[in-house]
Amino acid sequence: MAEKELDSMSLSELRLLSAFLAMETTDSLLCVARECGGGKLTAKVQSFIWDHCLTKAVGKGYESYSKKFVKKLITEIESNHGNVLDELYEQYASYMISFKDDNPVKENERVCKCISFLFPDCFKLSVCPKSRKLVVPLQCSLNMLEGDTGCSVWPSSLFLSELILSYPHIFSGKSCFEVGSGVGLVGICLAHVKASKVILSDGDLSTLANMKLNLEKNRLNTETNLPEPSIENQNVVKCIHLPWESASEKELQNFMPEIILGADVIYDPSCLPHLVKVLAILLNKKKSYIENREGSIPNSFPGDGKVNDAHDLDASSFHAQRINTSEVKGIINNAVDLVSRADPVAYIASVIRNADTFDRFLALADQADLRIKELTSTLRPFDLLPYMKSYDRSSIRLFTVT
Repeated sequence: MAEKELDSMSLSELRLLSAFLAMETTDSLLCVARECGGGKLTAKVQSFIWDHCLTKAVGKGYESYSKKFVKKLITEIESNHGNVLDELYEQYASYMISFKDDNPVKENERVCKCISFLFPDCFKLSVCPKSRKLVVPLQCSLNMLEGDTGCSVWPSSLFLSELILSYPHIFSGKSCFEVGSGVGLVGICLAHVKASKVILSDGDLSTLANMKLNLEKNRLNTETNLPEPSIENQNVVKCIHLPWESASEKELQNFMPEIILGADVIYDPSCLPHLVKVLAILLNKKKSYIENREGSIPNSFPGDGKVNDAHDLDASSFHAQRINTSEVKGIINNAVDLVSRADPVAYIASVIRNADTFDRFLALADQADLRIKELTSTLRPFDLLPYMKSYDRSSIRLFTVT
């Protein structure tokens, strides 16, 4: 879609288009459509949907998605005794002919959706495009479990992406390594803020192949299983096949990142010992993981007079807070403190779905001499996905591991 055409849209129209391109659930999309029409699905809103969503959106999976949405849109308007645009009836009839119910989209079929980060007017950082939006096309699976969960967009990867774009100075010029990179969204955002090196990893080969495709969709060069990790090229994102259970200390010490990231990686109790081992090796610059466990004392987090004991971080302690303009200065000051770190740090964003699993992670981290600090309420990203009603930011917690 032409940039000039996008610039002429109102904010509510841009949110509606963004929700459609992101393939939000039909209920969420209808909610955004009502907001665009001041609470109603007006003729103007219907015309916008026809002109800018249905007739111009192209990509794998949009026909099936559009059919479901148009059906629900027509039903909603008729149930409220409204007038449905003739073009919507004609479009639905076309869908019925070309896309029959007896040939539904398969559960494991891939679709191409676009995640649009919309920057608020108060956002003055150089990372913000002139258009005030960053659109990231991603090929994803409709099956949340395909690729060992790595081919879908998960909430914590959205959160980390917002964090990176909100505080680019933390990541710009730094060597970054992501564990469990999934569709590659976090890596794309790291490249956008000009991290000096971006290394993405995953233990599933199908996920790795899909991730590489997404990087190429976003005009990033990729290298897989690079034999010489010391070679740096800011235009290249490196993709590494890294099953946690078989990752060796020698292999991991080759990378020596300054920042490690992980989104929704605390979910399988059987994988947690391997995850903690990987984090401990990547975070420890000076000594081997084995030597560290035999008695080294890890460095404290800057500004910490007292580090939270692992068991003080329980699954019920988080209360959602939303950012407002008056808080921005203080939060940015916290972010500036993080930039001055000399030692590696890991940022882990996670939805705590099972308290016992999370407590197990904390116990293993404590045994490995890792220190965990919660930053959920002190380092909150801007809401760059205001149209994404299905994204529950309040359920996500942010931790640093050192």
